[in-house]
Amino acid sequence: MTDAAKAVPAEGIAAPLRHSLFRRIWLASLMSNLGLMIHGVGAAWAMTQMTSSADMVALVQTSLMLPIMLFAITAGAIADMFDRRIVGLIALLIGLSGAISLSVLAALGLLTPYLMLALCFVIGSGMALFGPAWQASVSEQVPPESLSSAVALNGISFNIARSFGPAIGGVIVAAAGAMAAFISNAVLYLPLLIVLFLWRRALEPGRLPPEKLNRAIISGVRYVANSPSIRIVLTRTLITGIAGSSILALMALIARDLLGGGAQTFGLILGAFGVGAVIGALNIGIVRKNFSSEAAIRGCALVMGLAIIAIASSKMIVITAAALVVAGAAWMLAVTLFNIGVQFSAPRWVAGRALATFQASISGGVAIGSWVWGHVADVAGVREALLFSAIMLLVSPAIGLWLRMPAVAGRNDESTDVLADPEVKLALTARSGPVVVEVEYRVPMDKAREFHTLMQQVQLTRQRNGAYGWSIARDIADPELWTERYHCPTWLDYLRQRSRSTQSERALHLQAVAFHSGIEPVRVRRMLERPFGSVRWKDDTPDRGTDAITPIST
Repeated sequence: MTDAAKAVPAEGIAAPLRHSLFRRIWLASLMSNLGLMIHGVGAAWAMTQMTSSADMVALVQTSLMLPIMLFAITAGAIADMFDRRIVGLIALLIGLSGAISLSVLAALGLLTPYLMLALCFVIGSGMALFGPAWQASVSEQVPPESLSSAVALNGISFNIARSFGPAIGGVIVAAAGAMAAFISNAVLYLPLLIVLFLWRRALEPGRLPPEKLNRAIISGVRYVANSPSIRIVLTRTLITGIAGSSILALMALIARDLLGGGAQTFGLILGAFGVGAVIGALNIGIVRKNFSSEAAIRGCALVMGLAIIAIASSKMIVITAAALVVAGAAWMLAVTLFNIGVQFSAPRWVAGRALATFQASISGGVAIGSWVWGHVADVAGVREALLFSAIMLLVSPAIGLWLRMPAVAGRNDESTDVLADPEVKLALTARSGPVVVEVEYRVPMDKAREFHTLMQQVQLTRQRNGAYGWSIARDIADPELWTERYHCPTWLDYLRQRSRSTQSERALHLQAVAFHSGIEPVRVRRMLERPFGSVRWKDDTPDRGTDAITPIST
């Protein structure tokens, strides 16, 4: 049985389109993606007209993707802290401002290579802010059983645009110049702006106030750092992005130097890559059903590597287009599998930040790879750069021997039962702290090793949800007595840490409690580390200076 067999039963690929909200946003995003593809053709081809440097042409792709790598974590934190609809609207307005500026400069004849890169960076910044808010809101638009299909459909939206946008862009650029492509991009932002403006998103007020931005960023980074499965997916995503980005970075040069074509040829081969990507996305369900995540990713890398060899060796547009269809399908399958792996591993409270790290990994890989392959093409030639990229892809499956793709199960969402706030007898404020937590277990001697192994997993759950300084200690005078200890910076941080446990994490904590064999229940101490000056003393507060000890779950 593959790991997909254990996943939440998925509906057909078209099932999410039955939900009107998702359908409207999907269609509008298709138009926006179409505009971005037209813009990409205009920008890349305009750069080839302004300079003969392969490095500068490849930097167009880098300038679009670099902001996602640089700002993704911040964008993810913003998506988790604020109304994702409002965040999406602001992000689209940023991208629209870049598109309008490019149009005006092109119309006035003032566009230079560096101004082009700077404004592509602005458009990329809008994409960076929009991506996490958009992807994290998908789970609000469809039920859980449709989530994987919705993720695949969003990929299909992008690649339908990739299929037809470049061809349309090639015609527009050939007929009216790059300025017309930039204007088309600006106009096609409008449908998505309108749909998001009209969306009446149901807000679910949290039990606790939102984190500040810097704390939210730290929380997101710590969640990913203490989630081995997400770390593996992100590492594999980065490597695949670097190795496979040669096609995206050098597409204009493949059209010009290897095929001897113009803007229409460029649009045609970009369209072939997009057609392949749509084919790949449409078959994501079949691939997940029949192959494990590791086998599927290895297969995608091998197929993509062989396709790039064919592209590098071909001088006929038919062969190149056919190879690009294959490469596009493999690329889309790999990216979608990575996306699903992260989406299903992160609970709702950190979904935007987790997806932002995915965006940072894939976009960072493409940005770094684009620069690398552009530089190699300048030094050794376009064909040689493609062959080096293919070799890297062909050997990349060996990474799976050390970093095997995790099994994808159902969405790792919050637990349905909310823990009651602990009893306190101090006048605590939200900023009181640090709060130190000690949990005492009495574990039989013959189960000590098994208990210690389990507690290493408990450590990761505590730390990724907000605990610091975690340790487990064993009493040397009473070897059956174990003490788990950690702290949270403030009382509010501790309440957040308690509220973030998912169903799987709660089950893990209960496994640890099950080892306890004492007559008394597991003992929990919650102590204020700096009592003087960190709380407001009240004369009528009983037992001032001591904290309550309650034997309830942590």
